Amino acid sequence: MEAPNGLKARNARLILAAAVVAVALLLVGGGFAVATLMHDDAGSPPPAAGGPSAGTPTPKTSTGGAGPVTPETGSKVKLDKPTGQKDGVSTGFRNSPMGAISAVAHFWEEYAWLDDEKASQQLTAVASKDSPGYVDKHVSEVRAMREGVGLPPSGGIPADINFTTSVTAVRVTSVKAPGVPLGDVMQIWVAYDRFATGPNGGRDENPLRDEMTDFIVKWQDGAWKFTDEYIDKRSFPRSYEATSPYARADGWTQVVHAN
Repeated sequence: MEAPNGLKARNARLILAAAVVAVALLLVGGGFAVATLMHDDAGSPPPAAGGPSAGTPTPKTSTGGAGPVTPETGSKVKLDKPTGQKDGVSTGFRNSPMGAISAVAHFWEEYAWLDDEKASQQLTAVASKDSPGYVDKHVSEVRAMREGVGLPPSGGIPADINFTTSVTAVRVTSVKAPGVPLGDVMQIWVAYDRFATGPNGGRDENPLRDEMTDFIVKWQDGAWKFTDEYIDKRSFPRSYEATSPYARADGWTQVVHAN
């Protein structure tokens, strides 16, 4: 998915398990036949590697004396539970950094990234009124991806195939721009896993792990809305690694889903 602020995993594999091959090839030896679609985000600097650099804060030591804090060993953030559901999107998140994080995490886990009709419905529900081309752009990306993996440009995914996306960590910053109140526009980086299941319980043997993408959202009309207005204000984090103290020092925090 090509997108300057969120609907693309930069320099990442998108493993389209089973959706890129004929149904007859779905189960091979009990597992999925898989394919990989590579992305190169030309024009946008990629996230930095996991090691230290001059711009990375010094990792803090764990209070237990067991060494530097990592996303895995550090404190976690608990996602807000949505209060409603409309047009395939969770709703009811508060006007706060935690509300922005929760809105983005739930959207990305629910997003129909390989179904253009469902994606259009979801994007229409979350797009800012100040980003009139947002929906068409990202729906076009879904259709292009479908064609790229041998599916018709419009439609759903093959029957009996299910994809699951799970956000595992986030990095949130407030976007600073003239005339924008602090905290009203947020950039949320998410680290996520994605895997698939197929007929008879077949599983993706090569799922995505620790992929990264980002979104910019603004508080508008009582909800967090997705926008492409502030692309030039984006920041780029160090790569997410659960055991990296540098990832933690750069702001990556693991998430816990509300029950």
